[in-house]
Amino acid sequence: VALVLALRKLMGKGTLSRLPVTGHVAAISVGIVENTGLLDLAYDEDSRAEVDMNVIKTSDGRYVEIQGTAETVPFGRDRLNELLDLADVGIASLIDQQRQVLGGLV
Repeated sequence: VALVLALRKLMGKGTLSRLPVTGHVAAISVGIVENTGLLDLAYDEDSRAEVDMNVIKTSDGRYVEIQGTAETVPFGRDRLNELLDLADVGIASLIDQQRQVLGGLV
């Protein structure tokens, strides 16, 4: 959001002729704490997490980064899918908030 606001200011001054940002991007943490999938872990949850993961996606659904660690015991594909689904909910909410603040990017 801050980047787009700054770039729009440059466009207003004539420094840029068009906005070089073509879409939204958001990042969120997910994890498993006490065998429960959690979204946007707080520090105390993160420090107790059995699995800790960061997910970054674009508004059109493409992944920028997935970084996950089994802090205690390895996890299976079913838990991975659960965490990615949970991350999708959080990322969709963040991108919606970006759209509310910024409106369209074009």
